[in-house]
Amino acid sequence: MNTPFAETLSAVLLAAVLVCAVVRPFGWPEAVVAVPAALLVMATGAISWEHAREEAAHLGPVIGFLAAVLVLARFCDDEGLFHACGAWMARWAAGRPRRLLTAVFALASAITAVLSLDATIVLLTPVVFATAARMGARPKPHVYACTHLSNTASLLLPVSNLTNLLAFTASGLSFTRFAALMVLPWLVAIGAEYVVFRRFFARDLAAAAPQPTLDEPPELPLFALVTVGCTLAGFVVASAVGIDPAWSASAGALVLAVRAMVRGRATVLTVVRATAPAFLAFVLALGVVVRAVVDNGLSDALGRVLPDGSGLPALLGIAALAAVLANLINNLPAVLVLLPLAATSGSGAVLAVLLGVNIGPNLTYAGSLATLLWRRIVHQHEHGVDLKEFTRLGLIAVPAALVPAVLALWTSLHVIGG
Repeated sequence: MNTPFAETLSAVLLAAVLVCAVVRPFGWPEAVVAVPAALLVMATGAISWEHAREEAAHLGPVIGFLAAVLVLARFCDDEGLFHACGAWMARWAAGRPRRLLTAVFALASAITAVLSLDATIVLLTPVVFATAARMGARPKPHVYACTHLSNTASLLLPVSNLTNLLAFTASGLSFTRFAALMVLPWLVAIGAEYVVFRRFFARDLAAAAPQPTLDEPPELPLFALVTVGCTLAGFVVASAVGIDPAWSASAGALVLAVRAMVRGRATVLTVVRATAPAFLAFVLALGVVVRAVVDNGLSDALGRVLPDGSGLPALLGIAALAAVLANLINNLPAVLVLLPLAATSGSGAVLAVLLGVNIGPNLTYAGSLATLLWRRIVHQHEHGVDLKEFTRLGLIAVPAALVPAVLALWTSLHVIGG
């Protein structure tokens, strides 16, 4: 295949995959278009079979980890963890919308960091809707917080986001060093988002809400909490001894899944469905299509504009480019494209890419898969999302969070070392 044709074909197929992921024509899963596109780039030679195998081998452990985390989050929900979170938010807020926003920020940040952004979008967002309704509060600030924090608050741990897992592999850092370097940017970015939300939604948060009638708080699901805690400890131990974190995630997921099946609350088919196999196929297929685009010229083009080094100006430039690219082609393809280039400048550049692809997607619907999924859930609750308002909030929140987060990363690199 000649290079111009390969470039055109791979670019057109990537655009088609992303558009269909956003629009989901006829309600089709994202994989319906992505898998044939991946097969087509391989069949036509736009990507060599060797490079396709390399990409599959590279993404395999990441996809396995993602499947395990999805199962873990699903059965934490079945154990009542998210229901208990909603009850805690309602009691702590005591009818005050501003306190509810604070509670949502705290819970969404913790859940995103520990159980991944998918748990915040799929499981916490409906709970936030229900909690706001019980309080008589306007849901918009709290529901918008879920989507922003599913992106921004996913900076902390390698397990918080699919993009983090990819960056973790490319960075060469241990689990604990990754977290140590990212904790300050994580806190700074969340704090900046909170300030923006308090000002942007001041009118909604000032609206009076009737004093709610509070039910007795549900019993905390201790088994689920202990399992999640042990799983997190397993991540640290596995990283220290060179074992893939997917094994720890799988162990935690297996414990909760087996418990549910023994108690008659789940079947093997339930567990398989919880892994979202169509979405996993989409991630793998998207990786192959992106690799075809990279092999056919995108890598060279980005290599000419991506700043070198790990100084503050370079980190700011890398993060800004990553944020822009995430909004143009979605954050998962963006991180797949940029990581090999950034890795040549060290772990600091890799983490700067991560800041861009995790904070940047709050600007547009298409910035991340999490935001697309959040939009569908919001519509299911018959709550409209104003595109202009969403974008206006993003134009304020993204730079307000990204710039100080990069400064915090630069500080951490100098204090801790990359």
